[in-house]
Amino acid sequence: MNKEVLSSADLIRLEEDCGAHNYHPLDVVINRAQGVWVWDVEGNKYLDFLAAYSAVNQGHCHPRIIAALKEQADKVTLTSRAFRNDQLGPLCQEITRLSGYSRFLPMNSGAEAVETALKAARKWGHKVKGIADDRGEIIAFTGNFHGRTTTIVSFSTDEQYRDGFGPFTPGFRVLPYGDIDAVAGAINDETIAILVEPIQGESGIVSPAAGFLRQLREITAARRVLLMTDEIQSGLGRTGKLFCFEHEDIRPDVVIIGKALGGGCMPISGILADDEVMGVFHPGDHGSTFGGNPLACAVARVAMQVIVDEGLIENSATLGEYFLQRLREISSPHIKEIRGKGLWIGVELHPSAGGARRFCEALKKEGMLCKETHTHTIRFAPPLVITRDEIDWAMERLAKVLQMP
Repeated sequence: MNKEVLSSADLIRLEEDCGAHNYHPLDVVINRAQGVWVWDVEGNKYLDFLAAYSAVNQGHCHPRIIAALKEQADKVTLTSRAFRNDQLGPLCQEITRLSGYSRFLPMNSGAEAVETALKAARKWGHKVKGIADDRGEIIAFTGNFHGRTTTIVSFSTDEQYRDGFGPFTPGFRVLPYGDIDAVAGAINDETIAILVEPIQGESGIVSPAAGFLRQLREITAARRVLLMTDEIQSGLGRTGKLFCFEHEDIRPDVVIIGKALGGGCMPISGILADDEVMGVFHPGDHGSTFGGNPLACAVARVAMQVIVDEGLIENSATLGEYFLQRLREISSPHIKEIRGKGLWIGVELHPSAGGARRFCEALKKEGMLCKETHTHTIRFAPPLVITRDEIDWAMERLAKVLQMP
């Protein structure tokens, strides 16, 4: 029987007619990918400058990662945590050695990992610090994006993420991002933890002033408050360090990771912490049927090896500086600000430019895929395997599009 070949228009119509309308993607239908390149159904080729929001740091369909996926898929894919498997222990050992933390607790999505960190912090606050069960507060920051669960959107400052989803979870205080004086004034005896993104990706690649993370570490250490960094997007090489917090030479109490841990093949996330925090969990306290499954663990082991063995952290640092330099050479009346670290860069446009979406659509026509964020910012985050020549190729198209009327 001949298989019906559907066009991009056919597939878009199917998605619009039969799927929920909770995303507004660019109208490109990808059916093949390799490295930094993707192809649509009609065979048109594009340079991927989003990397699935940093989930494909190692490049699409990396041969070592795909080989590990296939090999493990032929053996065993899921046991649940009711039994043990031969991939979870080695993953925990390798990721703790790489990160310097004592223990790893695996989950699946980034939001699950954030929820896990929140639960760990609250239980630590009650059982170790001695805060009463019905008290305790976790501090977050304006402009944050930590996921979309009901609890997480409870402390979001984006009204769209909250609209219609109340009532919201109590126990959070939101302070201005980067305002260390506000933090110092807000911490009290019932403060459990601070949750922070070292760079806010969804807000448009926004960084706090230099020294903010270091000051957070000093204050939390002095007041016996946990410091938890969300490195789901910023971690695993994206900013030119293994973790973004390393740029300020600090060590948080809890590190939240995901996205690139799965090498673009499998959802896997988790938290890293030492025994004082991780020791609050006992059998039955927390779990996930798929968390720590052997297929995801086998993939994650190789995904981490690729980042280290192939020098992707160093590539991000070197080519990130080069990309920023080339961007700043563009003369465009639309550019308000260029900011970023490593291969994680935002170009904020003036409101008069008419929004970043039209520039992303124009770049698509030039063979380059990126995505707008918060209306006026174009986000650039290519796979970390990108080369200097490929950045030069992209710059020709960027310069052309950013100069359009």
